[in-house]
Amino acid sequence: MRQTSIPLSFLRVRAGWLIMLTLLLLPWPVGAADEMAEPRLDLSGLIREFEAANPEIKAARQRWESAKAVVPQVQTLPDPRLQLGYQRMPMVPPVVEGVMYGVGQEIPFPGKLKLKGEVAQRDAERLEQEYLAVRLRLIASLKEAYYSLHFVHKSIDIVDRNKALLTQFERTAKARYSVGQAAQQDVFRAQVEISRVLDRLAVLDQQKESLHAAINRLVNRPPTGPLGAPEEIRTTILTIPLQELNQRAEEFSPALLATAKSIDRSERSVSLAKRQYYPDFDVTALGIRNDKINDNGYQVMVGIKIPLFYETKQKQGVREALASLEGAREDFSATRQDLLFQVKDGFVQAQRAERLITILRDAIIPQATLGLQAAQAGYAVGKVDFLTLLNSLLTLQESQLELHGEMVNHEKALARLEAVTGGPLDGPLSERKP
Repeated sequence: MRQTSIPLSFLRVRAGWLIMLTLLLLPWPVGAADEMAEPRLDLSGLIREFEAANPEIKAARQRWESAKAVVPQVQTLPDPRLQLGYQRMPMVPPVVEGVMYGVGQEIPFPGKLKLKGEVAQRDAERLEQEYLAVRLRLIASLKEAYYSLHFVHKSIDIVDRNKALLTQFERTAKARYSVGQAAQQDVFRAQVEISRVLDRLAVLDQQKESLHAAINRLVNRPPTGPLGAPEEIRTTILTIPLQELNQRAEEFSPALLATAKSIDRSERSVSLAKRQYYPDFDVTALGIRNDKINDNGYQVMVGIKIPLFYETKQKQGVREALASLEGAREDFSATRQDLLFQVKDGFVQAQRAERLITILRDAIIPQATLGLQAAQAGYAVGKVDFLTLLNSLLTLQESQLELHGEMVNHEKALARLEAVTGGPLDGPLSERKP
């Protein structure tokens, strides 16, 4: 019986072609997020729930409601006094005695009550703007947390797919090592990278749980409550020029309007403080009933509060009001400068993200994908070393992560711009109401 010997070189070439075919025909692994369909987390529904349940927004609104209730109180006259007394004067015959009854009323100098009401009204308007500013700031925080959660979910999906690819690479390296076409260090390197991927997935899982707790806190849910996976985000190109964004911020930003209301309030406080130099009045009307002589009388008295200590009281009150007015004006300037900085910063961040998204999506990721496919085919036939194959995979992974990171950064920048410009960016400036 004749035995035919097959050259070892032929076996190696045949094994290489089988490995290459295996790599090319294997389907792209499906991530864990795709295998287990999580319920979708709708951002608009989350915002509606947030506005109805967030305790910080509720507290800010109640402060506004409380300030509105102060206005009619300070515009009203002080409560009148009901007086009742007994009078007896035995020194002058006949003895005069009788019952006295009457009312007294304190009357502030004309204009004081009106100014007090205007000061309280401006306080209420300031707290209304602060409530709106808190609402916009927290909505932006909710959106940023939502987009961060989206990035974590995408990162888990990408890293999980690459873990499956690395597992395939490990099997390929073992197969090539078994036929003498690869070094054992290729197997070890693949195993190290798989361990690094597991480490990264553990970090991402921790970040996901932390973001779940942060979002649940904002919507006033238990921190351990489930949320689901965020919906896909679409990058909306920012078409509003910087000059219009600045105009929106100066006209509609609640934070800036609140400081403007503080200036208005302080101006009226100065007028009220100056009005304190004028005296208040006290009017008392008494009736006198004398049953013994069957005679009735009456008595009317007018009192005046004299601002005798004006040097240490009224004058210092005016100084206090003037200092508060100057402080409010400086606060307005500082708030305006900070808002314009935030607008410029958000604008350039959004522009940068748009440019990077275009480059990553249209150039880098397609090129990295082709590079990985070429490295897979080359490694299968021994033309590319394992390090090149691994670097191709990691380059594609980091490019994909960077793409989703820039998409998230873009949406975060828009969320911050909405907070500082007074609302959504999709409406024209002429339709906005302060």
